[in-house]
Amino acid sequence: MSSLDKAQLISAFKSLGKFMAQPNEAFQATIYSASNANAWFTLEEVNKAVKALAAMLNEQDLEHWFRNIEVNPNPKNIGLILAGNIPLVGFHDVMCVLATGNIAQIKLSSSDNKLLPFVLNQLVELLPALKSRIIFIEQLKNFDAVIATGSNNTSRYFEYYFGKVPNIIRKNRNSVAVLTGNESEEEIKQLGHDILDYFGMGCRSISKIFIPKNYDIKSFFEPLEDFQPIINHFKYNNNYDYNKSIYLVNQQKHFDNGFLLLKEDEGLASPLAVLYYETFDTLEEVEEKLNQQREHIQCVAGNIALHNLTALGFGQSQHPKLWDYADNVDTIQFLNGIRD
Repeated sequence: MSSLDKAQLISAFKSLGKFMAQPNEAFQATIYSASNANAWFTLEEVNKAVKALAAMLNEQDLEHWFRNIEVNPNPKNIGLILAGNIPLVGFHDVMCVLATGNIAQIKLSSSDNKLLPFVLNQLVELLPALKSRIIFIEQLKNFDAVIATGSNNTSRYFEYYFGKVPNIIRKNRNSVAVLTGNESEEEIKQLGHDILDYFGMGCRSISKIFIPKNYDIKSFFEPLEDFQPIINHFKYNNNYDYNKSIYLVNQQKHFDNGFLLLKEDEGLASPLAVLYYETFDTLEEVEEKLNQQREHIQCVAGNIALHNLTALGFGQSQHPKLWDYADNVDTIQFLNGIRD
């Protein structure tokens, strides 16, 4: 198996980023095919994901990220069970395995089984030494460690089967935003992307907002009007109609702007087409609640200063950096620790 060095890897990922920023005809055809295979993967949403990854793979961030990476001279077999809730969501895990010099045994999600193979084939063209380190499989075998992403239910299955080897097992997580009432219209528009990009199906999608008591809901809904066309998507519309009918039949108080339902609820995981909200008196009160639930929160958005949590700017939750690891578990540190 050919050896790898950081310079080769950085160059290959940098070139891949440039490729993804300007998809060629073959990539565009694959994007079209993926959108036909999965109704949630519209051309617009897939292109958003591709552009976000292209932005992630910039030279400055790659150089910074690779400083903490040790390329394993004795590659380990890392089993990867990938999610398929949003396009190319598993790319970062694969990248981490390859960047550390290991072998990626990839079990694709049936919901997203076209885009990643194409992207990785392109990466192999850029750095042929990676060819032997990318293996697509139906069932994990002979693995030294596992990174598995799923639901709270599948995590129990994963823990049973993979608990005896080093592992990262991810469960459901949700993201939240904290509003003070002083946000500009543009900031709320950006928050709209955090909420509605990928139809709100990602772990980095905002599923709940905290708002001050006596907050003017109108000031939240009006800047979101540009997102109204989302209701034309039949699956999203089905979820909107279903949840709206439940709230009406049960006479549950909610707000409705014609494409997004806003309902008061202490939970974090709102149904599709629904955004939960909770009111507060002080930011200290919100921070205490967030700290209590931090194991269930992926990220927090807001123009606020929190003592123990990092808040992202509005519009940033769907644009993670290379070092923004899922569940706040440093994948590179984990992989660096699996060596002879």
